Amino acid sequence: MVRYNHLFSIFRVLSLIVGIFGLTMLAPIGISWWRHEAAETVFDEAFALTVGTGVFLWWLTRNHTRELTTRDGFLLVVLTWTLLPAVAALPLWLYLPGMSFTDAYFEAVSGLTTTGATVISGLDALPYSINFWRMLLVWLGGMGLIVLAVAVLPLLGVGGRQLFKAEAPGPMKESKLTPRMAQTAKGLWAVYGMISLACVFALRWAGMSWDDSVVHMFTTMGLGGFSTHDQSFAYWDSPVIEAVTIGFMALAGLNFATHFVAIRERSFKPYHHDPEVRWYIVVMVGSVFAMAAYLFATGTYPSFAQALRFAAFNTVSIATTTGFANTDYTLWPVFAPLWLLFLCSFATCAGSTGGGIKMMRAMILYKQVFRELKRSLHPAAVSPVKFGSDAVQSPILFAVLAFAFMYMVVLVSLTLIMVLSGLDPITAFSAVVACVNNTGPGMGQVGPATTYAVLSDFQTWVCTFAMLLGRLEIFTLLVVLSPYFWRK
Repeated sequence: MVRYNHLFSIFRVLSLIVGIFGLTMLAPIGISWWRHEAAETVFDEAFALTVGTGVFLWWLTRNHTRELTTRDGFLLVVLTWTLLPAVAALPLWLYLPGMSFTDAYFEAVSGLTTTGATVISGLDALPYSINFWRMLLVWLGGMGLIVLAVAVLPLLGVGGRQLFKAEAPGPMKESKLTPRMAQTAKGLWAVYGMISLACVFALRWAGMSWDDSVVHMFTTMGLGGFSTHDQSFAYWDSPVIEAVTIGFMALAGLNFATHFVAIRERSFKPYHHDPEVRWYIVVMVGSVFAMAAYLFATGTYPSFAQALRFAAFNTVSIATTTGFANTDYTLWPVFAPLWLLFLCSFATCAGSTGGGIKMMRAMILYKQVFRELKRSLHPAAVSPVKFGSDAVQSPILFAVLAFAFMYMVVLVSLTLIMVLSGLDPITAFSAVVACVNNTGPGMGQVGPATTYAVLSDFQTWVCTFAMLLGRLEIFTLLVVLSPYFWRK
């Protein structure tokens, strides 16, 4: 069994994370106070409870200090991603009449995991501070709250290497852009912040109000898809706003480590040298034009220009796992939304704020298939799987194959559970795919024109579990749930 002093050390770090997270509530508190909104009281109560919980946990565990092990890092990450949504849900639970804790927790998990699935309707009538909080969660979850903690906690005497390794996307786990993990986290957040600031001004220039520009920057850079309007981007019906958003969604779908190196070297060469970028661009651009041609050919839109507009926005939005929509794409011929769901499974790059198995793993799997075909014809041939100019080592290849297998097991298992609970197969499958890939809208009863409020409490918890599995890339959560983890 894990020794108690290990648990106390983990809870000491967790208390600091909870306390830091509670401070983020000061932003909606200030907004609600400035605007004299009724939500001010609920944010005050949530802030006091969150910070108070963090302080209490810290006081109980303040004398337990030591460097975290890999095992500790896994447990801390899982505890963080399950506890923080509970406190993040408090303002929603306390303010929205009739909202159950199940739905409030689902909404908070959806925000922090950058899924963007919502159970709330009537978004236009909500206080700005409530929408600000929902969408701020997406921005914080985009780069990962643990990565932020890695940058901050060393200042408080807590090391962060194991947190970064447990939380970072699989292919980034061993990457070190700077000599220290804290510097790496700070560098990634600096790039994230710079592009986010540019996004605010670009959306304002395109025609959004300052209020909408700020909160939609949160969900564009976090690839989360929450909006302040029930109609999402159809509310503006603006090709200029859509074009700007497409650009920043595409940027957020790239590896932020590549952005970091490109800015540090003041060169575009890192994008050219990153093999993921080429495939990402080819898949994204090819899908946009193929989708536009398909929609035009099937008579969905009267002109190719109009088909291209709607194809570009919704394809990039779903492929990058953002979840914005400027039309109800489930009304398109059925091939189109199915293709969008397929894209969201792999299109974003490792180290981005997107979900899915990531382009890097998809490329490795694709090359492994062709290597096996070649070995069937030439058993003695030496044909290594290469990523760029480097050969993929066997441990990485085996890890990718295991991840792909578990990814399929999760999709099939959760879909069967949802169907068994009484949901129709299309809604069940698309909801699971959308939640595991952290995309948001699916098909059927959970399409872009509806919400997840149609689900029962049991189905909502299944989707919540799916979102956490997807955000933690399956193995981080399964490792902690396995009996091997709890053996000495």
